Amino acid sequence: MRIRQDFNEGWLFGGAQVRLPHNAVDLPFSYFDETAYQRVFEYEKVFQADPAWDGQEVALHVEAAMANAAVFLNGEEIAAHADGYTPFEARLTGLLKPGQNRIVVRIDGSENPDIPPFGGVIDYLTYAGIYREVWLIIRAPVSIGLHKIETPEVLGAQKTLSAVVALDNPQGRALSGTLTATLREGERAIATSSVAVTGAQLRIDMGGLEGIRLWELADPALYHLDLVLETPAGRDETSTRFGFREVSFTTQGFALNGKPLKLRGLNRHQSFPYVGYAMGRAAQERDAEILKYELRVNTVRTSHYPQSHWFLDRCDEIGLLVFEEIPGWQHIGGAAWQAEAVENVRRMIRRDWNHPSIFIWGVRINESQDNHDFYVETNRAAKELDTTRPTGGVRYITDSELLEDVYTMNDFILGNEELGGNRPRTPLRPQREVTGLDRQVPYMITEFGGHMFPTKSTDQEQRQAEHVLRHLDVLNAMYGDPQIAGAIGWCAFDYNTHKDFGSGDRICHHGVMDMFREPKFAAYAYASQSDPAEGVVLQPVTFWARGERNIGGVLPLIILTNCDEVELRYGGNTPKRVKADRDRFPHLPHAPAILDQRHFTADELGLWGMTWEPATVIGLIGGTPVAERRFVCNALPTRLELVADKAVIGARDAVRLMVRVLDQAGNKLPFFPEPVTITVSGPGRRLGPATVPLRAGSTGVWVQAEGRGVIEVAVHSDRLGAVRTRLTVG
Repeated sequence: MRIRQDFNEGWLFGGAQVRLPHNAVDLPFSYFDETAYQRVFEYEKVFQADPAWDGQEVALHVEAAMANAAVFLNGEEIAAHADGYTPFEARLTGLLKPGQNRIVVRIDGSENPDIPPFGGVIDYLTYAGIYREVWLIIRAPVSIGLHKIETPEVLGAQKTLSAVVALDNPQGRALSGTLTATLREGERAIATSSVAVTGAQLRIDMGGLEGIRLWELADPALYHLDLVLETPAGRDETSTRFGFREVSFTTQGFALNGKPLKLRGLNRHQSFPYVGYAMGRAAQERDAEILKYELRVNTVRTSHYPQSHWFLDRCDEIGLLVFEEIPGWQHIGGAAWQAEAVENVRRMIRRDWNHPSIFIWGVRINESQDNHDFYVETNRAAKELDTTRPTGGVRYITDSELLEDVYTMNDFILGNEELGGNRPRTPLRPQREVTGLDRQVPYMITEFGGHMFPTKSTDQEQRQAEHVLRHLDVLNAMYGDPQIAGAIGWCAFDYNTHKDFGSGDRICHHGVMDMFREPKFAAYAYASQSDPAEGVVLQPVTFWARGERNIGGVLPLIILTNCDEVELRYGGNTPKRVKADRDRFPHLPHAPAILDQRHFTADELGLWGMTWEPATVIGLIGGTPVAERRFVCNALPTRLELVADKAVIGARDAVRLMVRVLDQAGNKLPFFPEPVTITVSGPGRRLGPATVPLRAGSTGVWVQAEGRGVIEVAVHSDRLGAVRTRLTVG
């Protein structure tokens, strides 16, 4: 029987006891020296060898360590792994002493030019540490190894399934016995099949499957394949979750299960303030939920490396498509570096090939130059392992050689005058202008915006309105071109970076949300494209202040919404009702309403804003009011708000809490900069400093549970007093 033992407690790091995942060096929010973690660190754990392990295979399984890891058992090196983003195992069988053993994991956080993504400069940080979980695995001497589940012909009335299963047999024992597979949905067994063990790789097929639901975005049906291996060496079993679905790209776009689907998405870095990559399951799952339910995108790209399996698992569960790619950023190293990158392709695919959410493999170093021989190899490696998904290669140079199935392009023409020349404002270039080919090919935009128009939450309203328009313009162009499969904006969340990038503060303010996952106005450019049945969106792009804009007032006023029309009530003036602006945005599922001079008489414009008045914005669908936003004309700090993502959390979860200062109408005060002090009592600890400033009227904090009970979080403001909440750790 296989045992997967939590091995994350009781590690020594720098003389202190820590629990994994762990960040070797916590960084300030901004203006830090990123070389602080670019050195060697050691993690040490002493444990007892269990006599029950005798005759079994025992291994240390590390989900990920950054970046160049070596494992030592009782002073002897037993494993090494140069990839900071994929798992590895150190085999302990035959090396354990009776009683006490000492294991050391040495990680080198330096940017080693011999391994991807290093060798050049990269626009993100690679925080050192054992930043994902570690497990001790005990299994039979002959056990179930890598296995890939494929679901061909999912569009037929009867479904089929095939699984190719490799057996792990490190002791070289004679192979015999039986492998049994059971397909189930929940607790219901659907089909069972068995094959004799005749070699190190086996294949199990199931056909004639009826009543199978497909994995869809709105109904991400998931199934399990339970595998049981019985050999003279013992019994091993495992269960793998997967879905029945089909993905395809053509010159007319993307289809999921044979139905056309426009891919609307954002890129995600897996980093968090202060603790870098070292966030566990709950935070990883929450990011997927934010993308799906708050930003309401249907696609995410894991820029620029494989991300946590917890994140991918949650994407499977909630119906969020994933573009996953290998580590790298522009730079291509020498022959050994390239060979390691090809191995990165293999590791990524073998780890993640059973995730139904993943619809394409990124097998090119992000934004790199052409390299024919290298990219022939990365594509070959992908196709040898997985024929069910296409490959893509993210580039930003035009006329790039197409070796992949899909031409995936970072198109930054909007706002780039050097690229744009004398042409008018252009959201996206025509496909053939980009590819240089004499034919149409499957085509997708993988980045736009971002560094072309970095926008802080505290930026002036006019800049934030332009930020919104740039995202809307590209989305509108994408929806209007049937040959573009989709567009993935840069990016979901602000992130820390090297000195060479960002705003000088070691932050790239490229996100539609800040680093605490608090939305900027541009977040609603995405959310407003959702069906009102998912929730009505009504977000005026304004702080409602007379003198915030260069010329005063709030016109033109963009109102991001999935309503048919909006009504503005301003003071005692005649209400103004405006429909979605289909003239400017004819292709969006839901165009914004834009109030400007066209909607006012000359007399009204003369009075507009001379005496600042309160306002109400009402969203209507079919003439019926469905949402309302109120704005006051004399905003004052009225209430300190503290909201946790969850009130009940797991014993090892980290939960996010948002702190906001609100005015009389419940709106954030965007330029309220005063600090708050955050204290945590009970079985939990605060991640990050105790006293922090409010940025754009808010700040966030993650609290890490450290046992069961009740955690109390208190936030104090000198002006507004204190607010508290409790978290129950179950």
